[in-house]
Amino acid sequence: MIARPPAPVLALALALALSVGLGSCSAQAPGEVGGGPFRIRVDVNTPELRAAKRQAGIADCPTVDSTGQQPGGLPDLVLACLGGGREVNLSGLRGPLVVNLWASWCGPCREELPYYQQLHEQAGERVAVLGIDYEDTQPDAALEVAAEAGVTYPLLADPGGAVRVPFRVARGLPGVVFVDEQGTITHIEYLVIDSYEQLSGLVDEHLGVRL
Repeated sequence: MIARPPAPVLALALALALSVGLGSCSAQAPGEVGGGPFRIRVDVNTPELRAAKRQAGIADCPTVDSTGQQPGGLPDLVLACLGGGREVNLSGLRGPLVVNLWASWCGPCREELPYYQQLHEQAGERVAVLGIDYEDTQPDAALEVAAEAGVTYPLLADPGGAVRVPFRVARGLPGVVFVDEQGTITHIEYLVIDSYEQLSGLVDEHLGVRL
């Protein structure tokens, strides 16, 4: 079952839509939610969050050597590292890469996180795994969920939903994005991963990497 954002997030989205209609909305930063007078900043880099990230053993966010969106590639968006660390411009990432879109409010996401962790552990030298905590205003809860699932692959934060349009988020989460060696998006799908075999099959199909 695909999960939708909770009522508070939807309420903020409605407030944003209303502010746009009234012509009072200015540009929204990736780490912000809402618009106009309803805008709030979500801090994903506090001492408490950094400590939780270290305790969970979550890896540092990847280094990006170059930026600038390529045709069919990842968007030219800068996202914060969940729990502290370097920011990442998505356009500079290269694959083979599997991007897991999830959130602490998404029940099905919790169930499938261990399969992405298994991919990270068993195929990390051939296929990188990256998580994006999407439209989540509770980074502490997100890190708690990640720790409970044993997640150690890098996690980015997108509380403002900056990837909504480029990743075609419409129905809800969870979602998965496949990126090849040139940085081109080969496939985006919103579904619940039920097994490691299913996930490895998708990697083979959309990245050409047999695990």
